[in-house]
Amino acid sequence: MAKDITLLWGSGSPPCWRVMIALEEKNLQGYNSKLLSFDKMEHKSQEVLDINPRGQLPAFKHGDVVVNESYAACFYLENKFKSQGTKLIPDGPEEQALMYQRMFEGLTFYEKLTSVLFYDWYVPKEERHDSALKRNKENLVTELGLWEGYLQKLGSGSHLAGPSFTLADVVVFPTVAFLFRFGLSAERYPKLGEYHARLKDRPSMKASWPPHWLENPEGQDVLKDM
Repeated sequence: MAKDITLLWGSGSPPCWRVMIALEEKNLQGYNSKLLSFDKMEHKSQEVLDINPRGQLPAFKHGDVVVNESYAACFYLENKFKSQGTKLIPDGPEEQALMYQRMFEGLTFYEKLTSVLFYDWYVPKEERHDSALKRNKENLVTELGLWEGYLQKLGSGSHLAGPSFTLADVVVFPTVAFLFRFGLSAERYPKLGEYHARLKDRPSMKASWPPHWLENPEGQDVLKDM
């Protein structure tokens, strides 16, 4: 089954990482995996464009089925391989509702994070303003408070949508990992810190950990004062 799956990906890309975690959780090791370089613009190569005409990663294909949006690919993998690996969508409608809520809130969380980390990359130099970056940081702090509160309410040892590991964790964990990679204080955000410390040792996370993070474990301190 896995031999029919192709994933073109970039190291440290949360959208790519989401799909890789899902593949690991569904016991689909051995798929066709190709690491590409963003710096070398390999994501704009014809090989990628043949699968993803937007020239973005991930580029995901299973047989003749192409699913390039990371959330959609994760849903596809859970539905296609429902009977194997980790069950990623709970049965109960209430549990499902919370999982879906956290999943799609995760897109906002990721957006708030990237608006701070990559401000200089996204915004042309002549359009940058300290006030705008300050506002982005304030928005991220508010977002961090929300997620800290969610985990506080669920209790120690919980996942994002309850006691079980679900698609919410698959798609949001890469954002949390980015936060701590860039210096977020686990003392200031202890529930997020506990969650990160626990999940980073999960086999699917360790198997899909960004290679360049392994080469340089130190990270950066951009978010240390958040």
